[in-house]
Parts: sequence; structure tokens; C-alpha cells
Amino acid sequence: MLQRLLFGLIAVTSLTLVGCAHSPQQLSPQPKLTAQLAPVGHGQPVVVRVVDGRASQTLGTRGGLYPETSAITVTGNDILPKLQAQAEAAVRLLGFTPTPNAYNAPQLTVTLAELKYQSPKEGMYVTEATIGATFKADVSNANRRYSGRYGASLDQRFGMAPNQETNTKLVSDVLSDALTRLFKDQAIGQILGE
Repeated sequence: MLQRLLFGLIAVTSLTLVGCAHSPQQLSPQPKLTAQLAPVGHGQPVVVRVVDGRASQTLGTRGGLYPETSAITVTGNDILPKLQAQAEAAVRLLGFTPTPNAYNAPQLTVTLAELKYQSPKEGMYVTEATIGATFKADVSNANRRYSGRYGASLDQRFGMAPNQETNTKLVSDVLSDALTRLFKDQAIGQILGE
């Protein structure tokens, strides 16, 4: 009898511990430009480049009892083509023609400078997270240069630890917001159009 009771206690304890550990998540966010942009160009070619300037592809951890096992990552191979497509779409909306290489054409380089996911370190349960994204834009046209940084962040509270689908949506929303802020900067279109 005692042996059966002890086995039951061990089983319950191990289930409790498993419930507090979160597995790693590799997210595949879908950033989308969410603004209407007024065209300022007249079809001129613009070289558009998107680069990953992050120090790490890990955004942070999901917290919990064992945060070191709950890393959240977004790979450059996954996110860069999507950001490139959105940047080219934005340049088209601004009235320009994105091109991979044109001699003496204005250039726009969009750098994903930061993408982070922070949850409280203490406690067994993930109840909140702060997600942030920062882009850097560098525009050059003849002798004119322009640079700007554009960030967005989101504080989200949870009733239970967020699954991969929830985290993917949250990171997508923050990326979309920061990217939209970048392209709403009117100086970018003005310098590209000069």
C-alpha cells in the first residue's frame, strides 16, 4: 500500500514539474504593412535591401521554472524574405520601382536592429511578456543621406503560458507596427524622390 502511495506521489510531482517547464519555440512571424502610403515617386528605380542586424536570433525566453530551456527564436532565413517583400511593397506604394541593382539609383536599407521577448524571471508561470522590435532605415540618394530608428513594443498579460501560435501573432503584430512606423516617415519618400 505504502509503495503504491509513494509511486502516486512521485507521478504527481513529476507531472507538476513538467507543467512548469516550457519547450523552446521557433516562430515564423508574418509582418504586414498596415498603413496607406501616399505616393510621392514617379516610378523611379530604388534599390531596396533588408538585413538582419540582430546580435542573436534568440528573442528571449518564455520564463517559467526553467527559462534556459524555453528560448524563443526567429531565424534570419525565415524573417528576411518576408521583410524584403513588405519593404518592396511599401516602396511601390510610395510610387517607386524596387530593383535589386540599378546604377546610381537611390538606396534604401532596412535593418532589423532588435527583436526581443521578455518575461518575468521569477515565478513558475508566465503571466506577462514584453515584446519589442526596432528597425533602422538608411536612405542614400546622390549626396543626401538620412537615417532613422523606428520601434514598437507590446506588453501582454496571459492567463496561461502562451503557445507558439499566440507568440507568433504577438511578434508579427509588433514587427508590423515598427515597419509601418518606418514607412510612414515622410522624409524617406522625399529623399528617395529627389
